[in-house]
Amino acid sequence: MTQKVHLSAKAYGRVQGVSFRYFVRDVAKTLGLKGYAHNLPGGDAVEVQAEGEKQQLDKLVEQLEIGPLGARVRKVEIIWTDYSGQFSDFDIRH
Repeated sequence: MTQKVHLSAKAYGRVQGVSFRYFVRDVAKTLGLKGYAHNLPGGDAVEVQAEGEKQQLDKLVEQLEIGPLGARVRKVEIIWTDYSGQFSDFDIRH
């Protein structure tokens, strides 16, 4: 049986101005996940909220730690919570 959960993540480093949010969106959609990616103030962090199967979210976390070409991810903070079903797609928030 698959377990659906909610992932709250913050990726720190050179993650703004390198298409990081678009990279996250593409990976998340490929994995069948819902949620959003959002640049945080300060210029060195991107917030990701995502929901779906735990196994697919684990794959997303692996990609968050790598990032797209040009990114330098210093660290990723992760918080797991209960699935809420609040998202209908994966978006980029401005």
